Amino acid sequence: MKNWGLAGTLLLALGGCAAAGNGPATASGTSAEQRPTALAEGEAPFASTYRAYPSSPTVVRNVTLFDGEGARIDNASIVMSGGEIVGVGAGDMAAPAGAIEIDGTGKFVTPGIIDVHSHLGVYPSPSVEAHSDGNEATDPLTPDVWAEHSVWPQDPGFSRAMANGGITSLQILPGSANLVGGRSVTLKNVYSRTVQGMKFPGAPYGFKMACGENPKRVYGSRGRKPSTRMGNLAVDRQMWADARGYRANKDHKYDLAKETLTGVLDGEILVHNHCYRADEMAQVIDMAKEAGYKVTAFHHAVESYKIADILRDNDICSAVWADWWGFKMEAYDAIPENAALLQNSNACVIIHSDDENGIQRLNQEAAKALADGRRMGIDISDATAIRWLTYNAAKALGIEEMTGSLKPGKMADVVLWNGNPLSVYSRPEKVWVDGALLYDADDPSRRPVSDFELGQPGSGDVK
Repeated sequence: MKNWGLAGTLLLALGGCAAAGNGPATASGTSAEQRPTALAEGEAPFASTYRAYPSSPTVVRNVTLFDGEGARIDNASIVMSGGEIVGVGAGDMAAPAGAIEIDGTGKFVTPGIIDVHSHLGVYPSPSVEAHSDGNEATDPLTPDVWAEHSVWPQDPGFSRAMANGGITSLQILPGSANLVGGRSVTLKNVYSRTVQGMKFPGAPYGFKMACGENPKRVYGSRGRKPSTRMGNLAVDRQMWADARGYRANKDHKYDLAKETLTGVLDGEILVHNHCYRADEMAQVIDMAKEAGYKVTAFHHAVESYKIADILRDNDICSAVWADWWGFKMEAYDAIPENAALLQNSNACVIIHSDDENGIQRLNQEAAKALADGRRMGIDISDATAIRWLTYNAAKALGIEEMTGSLKPGKMADVVLWNGNPLSVYSRPEKVWVDGALLYDADDPSRRPVSDFELGQPGSGDVK
């Protein structure tokens, strides 16, 4: 199996799909005679065309395994077959016929790492103005835009996130210049010519909102509402009032923005809200109750520790950094013990990146947050810290029934680490996505390189 480049595994995978008669219905995969003139009623636009890469039955033995839901199993085995996890447990396990067998003595296994807050593809590398497509900063309310329509699948950041960070799934969000940035999209971290080929099958859409300094700074500087925090709430509340009216009127003219808002009100689209201060998070919760929607997660949320009980009681996750703060006034009360205090209150904790470099070391970020908690006397297990990167992240994205933990029947999104993943000295050794081995540190032909990097000496070519 060669690189992720167009001449390698992509053609192999697409060839297998075509042979099976279930090739993706995209502009590149639909023949002229098959191509409809319009979508049938009820058919979703821009639907996922993801197909798992070819896989082989595999068993990994003699590892320390974190299952993603808070359990640690020593001297464990994991069996993958048909793209799924078929067995997990202590001791030896029988291998399927023809399985690849790996001795993981001294190594660790976790679910694939999930980043709930990424801008890869919409703010890709190289970071130039021509590629800056994350903020539609033309109006404080842009619920009509979809992040996937900005995603550049050739962003080298995707492959680096897998090889260095064990990232198998990630949510791509619009930026936070607007009160409402638009729809987010959850992707499988695989090479594809189209973003539809990366879209996580069955994952609900997300909805990006923001509060605080960003929207009032961007639009207040232009002499328009909002220029204050009360302006933020006023604009949001009117938007939801209009959306409820649209939802109730069956004779309305189709409106792309309000269709997204209706999806939020119906619980089909999950709200991810950029918010730093505790008081603002509490106000957003009240606004959500008034409007009739639920906040799934607050992102960045550096003051979540102040209202941990409120977040727990409202089943709202906090997607936080370990120790990235101090860059603006609303981050002034950030503390490194934020995640630990949330965990101590039994609130949902997620470690996220918001950064093309941070996504490559989320395991280390979780380790820092864990250590900060232990230093203040909060005893949190390693297995719980791994949950911050896996199951909790999957829950916030609405995909926890499919991935995020190592349970039979779930997608075989798995990372084999060369040591404890909560050590700065540990790196992914092998990464499987739906049971397909897409990265192997010991096999140069399985080191992902994007098409953009091919032919650029020193910028991705496997030497």
